[in-house]
Amino acid sequence: MTKRNKELSLEHREELLRTLKDRFEKNMNRHKGLEWAKVQAKLEATSEKLWSLNEMEVTGGEPDVVSHDNKTGEYIFYDCSAESPKGRRSVCYDREALESRKNHKPENNAIDMATAMGIELLTEEKYRELQKLENFDLKTSSWVQTPSNIRKLGGAIFCDHRYDTVFVYHNGAESYYAARGFRGSLRV
Repeated sequence: MTKRNKELSLEHREELLRTLKDRFEKNMNRHKGLEWAKVQAKLEATSEKLWSLNEMEVTGGEPDVVSHDNKTGEYIFYDCSAESPKGRRSVCYDREALESRKNHKPENNAIDMATAMGIELLTEEKYRELQKLENFDLKTSSWVQTPSNIRKLGGAIFCDHRYDTVFVYHNGAESYYAARGFRGSLRV
């Protein structure tokens, strides 16, 4: 993997901030009581985090603020696209799973992609928090962080929302599907 420049041009940076501000203002139900000016000040002070948010955006994640950590002062962004981000689908769970496939390997895996983007996969708990804001993944599913005891046995877990219920499922970590991707989070 080549090291990429994690700086956005001034023009690109301003465009991303406009996109994030518009999304923030259109979805106030996701972040009641938070002010965009404070979020923007944090974003402008962290160019590498802006780069990560841009990666979330260009892969179809539609990142938005979902909470504020009062202890650390950080704002927490999740992928808020209606379905699992299009640019992150058809991937298996991690590198070990990718390397274990003999035929028909996917191009990438969720863990390496998230790491390269500077984000973390949602946990099952965070996925459930996200679903309290709106209904996501009504037609797709998303890999979530898998407990090590499950992963050691070759499995991985994913979630979706069907029948007004959040479901947690399992699959072999090496599996991949056109309708399964992953959602990430970023603390800024």
